This record gives sequence, structure tokens and C-alpha cells, in this order.
Amino acid sequence: MPKDIIEKLKSANLLGRGGASFPTYLKWQMVKDTPAKKKYVVCNVSEGELDVFKDGFILENYPTQIVEGLKIALKTIDHSYGYIFLRKDYYQKYKKRLEKLTKNLPITIFKEKGGYLSGEETVVCQEIEEQILRPRQKPPFPGQTGIDGSPTLINNLETFYYVALIAKNQYKYTRFYAITGDIKHKGVFELPLDWSLKRILKETGNWLVDQDFFAQVGGGASGDILLPSELNRSINGVGSLIIFDKAKTDLYQLMERWVNFFMKENCDKCTPCREGIYRLREMIKQRKIESEVLKDLWLVLEETSFCALGKSVATPFRSLIKKVLT
Repeated sequence: MPKDIIEKLKSANLLGRGGASFPTYLKWQMVKDTPAKKKYVVCNVSEGELDVFKDGFILENYPTQIVEGLKIALKTIDHSYGYIFLRKDYYQKYKKRLEKLTKNLPITIFKEKGGYLSGEETVVCQEIEEQILRPRQKPPFPGQTGIDGSPTLINNLETFYYVALIAKNQYKYTRFYAITGDIKHKGVFELPLDWSLKRILKETGNWLVDQDFFAQVGGGASGDILLPSELNRSINGVGSLIIFDKAKTDLYQLMERWVNFFMKENCDKCTPCREGIYRLREMIKQRKIESEVLKDLWLVLEETSFCALGKSVATPFRSLIKKVLT
């Protein structure tokens, strides 16, 4: 393991691949520099968003690199213990393989108990501590006060995969894209970071030439809606791209799918999120969009929700209604 791995992560400008796109080296440096007798490193493989499946692909095809990246973190951060935090079905499928790869290492293969919200980093800490599955107030951040009050590094498994490559000087500035929807070639593709969404679709044979379509980028529930004219940009957040043929898509059914997902996955902790999503669902079920009511609803959700789930609810609905429905 190179002694200058944090500098290598900084030079590579590796951003977290779980959605927040936070600089990886800053997380590592925070945990490394925070004094404590015990520290933790967590590989987050919760992946609870609708139609996002890149982590499962990486876990299936590159488990050795994931574990290698985790080992590098454990060696870099003194007094640390590791967890691989797995979605329920991933736990059933990959537990034995990962146990073989982590034999004699201070790493536990952990089965998550919740759903979408379990991917939020403070909920990861709550789950491992066997506490109620609700987000914590930030700050303090897990890098300062995480599992059992100890500094905790939490990265997505794709991030650990690229840590392993960066350590060996094999990083080629790529990322994984999960592409699905009304297209011919669904799947996960490892492609350059700087490619535009339009180029990604064309290079994978998924650009719809004769159909009027729109895309959802960054998640199958919370992702933003983009029109073909807006696809000359690279992707931010989660590497997810879903294509909808407008002629085949019932927009209200699509919104109902989103809102039912948020209804199921919210933790009921804060009133704005709980009641706001309920009000939104009632409007969608009636197939009646009240623009002025929605403006107030978006404001309340984004400004007063406790965690990122509530704050992100408005994104897909607002962009779909503005760009496609009206």
C-alpha cells in the first residue's frame, strides 16, 4: 500500500460514488486526523434507489478489488475495524464469497435491516449500533462521530473499487453507469467520467433516434428529469440513467411509482416529509396538479425536511411536470 494514498486520492480527484460526490480524500483525512482509540471503516452497499443496480454489478464482478480498497483504508486509518454493509438480497447472494475474501481481516459482513434510507450514512451507523433506523443530525458528521461515537469512514463500494486502482496507478478516470428503461441495451457500463450523457447513450447503442423521449438521471426516484437537448453534460451523483419513451409512458403512473416509493421508505420522523409526501400522493392519485400548492410544498420539503430523502422528493416531480407534463 502506498504511504501517500490520501495524496493519490486527492490528485485523482476521486469523488464519492454513492450520490453526494464528496471528495474522497477529505473524508479519509478527517477520519485519519480525528484522535480516537477506535475507528471504523464501512463499505456501503445499500443501493436502495429504484432502478439503480451498478453496485450489484460491481459486487458480482470485482469483489477482490472492493476488499482491496477496504484493506487500504484499514491500513491507512489506525485502530480501525471494517464493515461491508450489504442490502438484504446482496447479503444472501455474496456473504460467503466476501467471507472468504475477508478471512483473517478485521471485517464484518453486515446485513442491513432497512431499505432506501439505510444508505444514508448516519443511518448506517444507527443500524450497526442496533438503534432505531432514523437519520441523525449533522454535524457532527460520521467522520467525526460515527459508530459508537467513534470516527467512521463510510464510502460506497464503487469508491473502494477505484481506491484499489488508484493505489496501483491503474485509475483511468472512469465510472460505472447503470442504464435502463425503454432502450435495447440495458446494463452497467464502465465509461469515461467526462463523457456527456448523449455520448454515453450513443456509444452504448441506446440513443432513441425516432422517438420522443426523456431521461431520469441520478436515481430512479430522486433523479432529475432531462430532455434530449439537455444531455450534453456529464453525470453527477449516482451513475444511473433511465430512458423513457414518451409515447409509452403514463406520466401519472410514473409519478405514482415515485411517490409510493417515498411513502414506503420515509422514516416518519419529520412532519414536512411525512405529510408532504402524503399530500403529493393524493394530488397524483386524483391526476390533478395544483401549481400554487406544489410551489409551497416544494419549499417546505426542501427547506424543512430533516434529511436528504425529504429534501430530494421535489426534484423528479418538479422537473417532470415542468418539462414533460405541461
